[in-house]
Amino acid sequence: MYYIGIMSGTSLDGVDAVLVDFSVATCSLIGACYIAYDVSLQQDLLALCQRGENELHRAALLANKLAGLYAQAVTQLLEQHAIDPEEIAAIGCHGQTVRHYPQPENQYSIQLINGALLAELTKITTVTDFRSRDIAAGGQGAPLVPAFHQAVFSHSEVHRLIINIGGIANITSLPVADEVSGFDCGPGNMLMDAWCQQHTGQRYDRDGLWARSGKIIYALLENLLRFPYFSLPPPKSTGREMFAIDWLLPYLTGKEAAQDVQATLLQLTVQSIADAVRTCYPTARELYLCGGGAHNSFLVTQLQKQKELSACQIKRTDVLGIEADWVEACAFAWLAQQSMMRVVGNLPAVTGAAGKRVLGAIYPA
Repeated sequence: MYYIGIMSGTSLDGVDAVLVDFSVATCSLIGACYIAYDVSLQQDLLALCQRGENELHRAALLANKLAGLYAQAVTQLLEQHAIDPEEIAAIGCHGQTVRHYPQPENQYSIQLINGALLAELTKITTVTDFRSRDIAAGGQGAPLVPAFHQAVFSHSEVHRLIINIGGIANITSLPVADEVSGFDCGPGNMLMDAWCQQHTGQRYDRDGLWARSGKIIYALLENLLRFPYFSLPPPKSTGREMFAIDWLLPYLTGKEAAQDVQATLLQLTVQSIADAVRTCYPTARELYLCGGGAHNSFLVTQLQKQKELSACQIKRTDVLGIEADWVEACAFAWLAQQSMMRVVGNLPAVTGAAGKRVLGAIYPA
């Protein structure tokens, strides 16, 4: 019952890979590894998030390159734990999202991954393309991880929230009796990372130290929060198409101190999460953080100060048995298992699909 899960998020920072065992518990994490994207790969992927010349050719080459990088992560996991490829039931690989358009009139989502090549390189059955079946059924194809959250983090007596702060921040509600729900709150680390890299040369603001040195520009924050996405009712999902750095620039006068903008962007992430909880899940009593943003100590401190969250204990998913960095990769190992067993993987209440569907395309070893 060994599975490998691979996730590359909208932060475009690298590859998370996990080795899990589903035979001894709901999800037992055996090992994990991370491979960072080099700058050229990051820039090539970022360029594909927008229209450009010769897109099909560039996308195909990058899908092949990613398959090689994913295979490298698989090899690293197997060697670290002395496990043969034949012992792995399947790889679940999300791929790298380069376009996500959930609007009903033009609904599609593109994740770069050559699943056939990954299966060939690893000699392991590979499951990819998890979003398409949900989209074909009228859903948005995202977020997909709430079904996994339900399987591993639900509590019979406590209303819990799981908040993943990756490039985009998304929330999962796990009530005691009612239906599981969830949606993308808005930008997580994406805008902060882009602004930080542009002004400091660093890929991200470690522990929020740069944001901590600035002051929130409240007029700017209020203007950003008026953006229509934040008031849209769920189901809803978003991505770099909506919240790239180009979205921010028209709101700026050019006279703002860079660290003050960073402080404001951090507060935008915090406030959009708090508003989502206040609006949709005021009865929640426990809140668990995962994703890279869970390590931003200043962001977490600001979340703890929000009156909308005062009734919630805020901790990392580590205390529930899965470290914050690896939750999403574990989710795609789990979704691969669901696909291999022909078991439903989506939650229509989350994605808006017409019904429950088995997700994923399988490339046999």
